[in-house]
Amino acid sequence: MNITRRQAIATAATAPLLLAQATRNTPPPGTPPPNIVYIMADDLGYADLSCYGRRDYSTPNIDRIASDGMKFMQAYANSSVCSATRTALITGRYQYRLQVGLEEPLGGNRNVGIPAGHPTLPSLLKKAGYSTTLVGKWHLGSMAEFSPLHAGYDHFFGFHGGGVDYFTHKSGIASTNTGDLWDDDVKIEKAGYLTDLLGDRAVSVLGDYAKAGSPFLLSLHFNAPHWPWEGPEDEAESQRLRNIQDYDGGSLATYARMVTRMDMQVGRVLETLENSGIAQNTIVIFTSDNGGERFSDTWPFTGKKTELLEGGLRIPAIVRWPRHIPAGSTTQQVAITMDWLPTLVAAAGTQPDPAYPPDGMSLLPALTEGAAPVPRKLYWRYRANSQRALRDGDMKWLKLGENTYLFNVVSDPLERANLKNRQQEVYQRLVTDYEAWNATMLPEDPKLGSATFTGAQLADHYGNLPK
Repeated sequence: MNITRRQAIATAATAPLLLAQATRNTPPPGTPPPNIVYIMADDLGYADLSCYGRRDYSTPNIDRIASDGMKFMQAYANSSVCSATRTALITGRYQYRLQVGLEEPLGGNRNVGIPAGHPTLPSLLKKAGYSTTLVGKWHLGSMAEFSPLHAGYDHFFGFHGGGVDYFTHKSGIASTNTGDLWDDDVKIEKAGYLTDLLGDRAVSVLGDYAKAGSPFLLSLHFNAPHWPWEGPEDEAESQRLRNIQDYDGGSLATYARMVTRMDMQVGRVLETLENSGIAQNTIVIFTSDNGGERFSDTWPFTGKKTELLEGGLRIPAIVRWPRHIPAGSTTQQVAITMDWLPTLVAAAGTQPDPAYPPDGMSLLPALTEGAAPVPRKLYWRYRANSQRALRDGDMKWLKLGENTYLFNVVSDPLERANLKNRQQEVYQRLVTDYEAWNATMLPEDPKLGSATFTGAQLADHYGNLPK
């Protein structure tokens, strides 16, 4: 990858600060490293858990992580679609630094993925003595050279692509030859509702790791509640589908069954940790990869998946670590997906690779020390509809098509009061900051896809015309 002079200067200036932060947050010598269970839902909206305000169903097991730990009230995804966010998660850096991160999202069998040798969350933990397993969605490369096993994971059970049917495990409809269920690098067929299969494997992996007695990372990346809209009793719907994106299916009731089934599997994971005697030294994180889609609740925000409005970016984020994180606590610390790499490597007593300094920051001070929230500058871009965004403190600059806005997203989470004319100096400063940051990232590639919804697909997108 070619690095510009500006990027090299920025990296050189940032690396010592980030390494100093990582060192400060490293546990004392002799402290046993924590196990890590990182659970990610797919397209789960900010208010889709009862602990974040969902009213038509309950999620008692996920809520228990919050009651035993800390809930982030201002957590963001790195992107409003999945593979871009997953690039940021595994590298701890803005996804726009890698070719795979420019895919919005990655589709088909393109010969792109996480480059060989690039440090990742699992590879850094593996160097520190951790065992590593991914159960669930990968979506960072479907070709053999981009397998999870080449990105730091010892084992993998799940699917490579962006979405599969819950019963056939195919990326297309039932009549197609598109099976995408894998055990390590072997394609398999296995009957069952996918959320349950992922829960089964996670429980099995945890049991094995508990017996081994060494530290581990389990990445449990559910496909729920991503389309197609199929609850655990909806196998007939799986056979009916004529489009895997399921524009003529789904309901709030179906969505509830999908989320509550995932919650049940999270409960099994928590129970296994308790029964195995390892819960007290295990960090458990639950979050989502981007804002919600059709049937999700994003209140009090507007916007959903594929949009840089708050509803497309705000996500639930909950962390439990007994004896380290106060039970039943909340934080207003602004956080983003790429923060998890520096946070977790610091908790494990190791450091990021200095040649690839994280763009995210360690959240350990907020989690374990009760530190006051630190102001952040966070940047996003999304090629569909020429979307751009920058959050600086409480203020957010937003560009949608040819329209631009300035919002205080703390006092105005619905993004209604456009302050760009009332606060012109703030507006211009954020525009200038965004342009300077964007010049340090890879340029957008107009040949790549950038997903959006049209009025023909979703009625509330009536202003979006097919390209």
